[in-house]
Amino acid sequence: MFDSVTSVAMKSALDALALRQRVIADNIANVQTPGFLAGRVSFEDALTRAVDRGTGAAEASVERSLEPTRTNGNNVNLDTETLSNVDTNLRYQVATRSIDGTFSAIRTAMRSN
Repeated sequence: MFDSVTSVAMKSALDALALRQRVIADNIANVQTPGFLAGRVSFEDALTRAVDRGTGAAEASVERSLEPTRTNGNNVNLDTETLSNVDTNLRYQVATRSIDGTFSAIRTAMRSN
């Protein structure tokens, strides 16, 4: 049950979303740091491929943004980071609710016996 493709994929997604939250926080903390390039976390394509392969295990990657920089060499956009943070938090909530639903079903099944 806990090593099913779905369970492994959900764990991979939660790990990647948590990483994305940390990278966004780092970006926001460095919004005024000269020469700082925003980090971007990608994992959705890797997760899709992992599920298609039947494993569900995917690694997130962190890369520096190639978006244009301001005169101080920094390319953190606070609006972009804020929207990304909201999106990431919503995705994390959906994933945790999905996992909670699975555990609720298991608890119900165990009580029935």
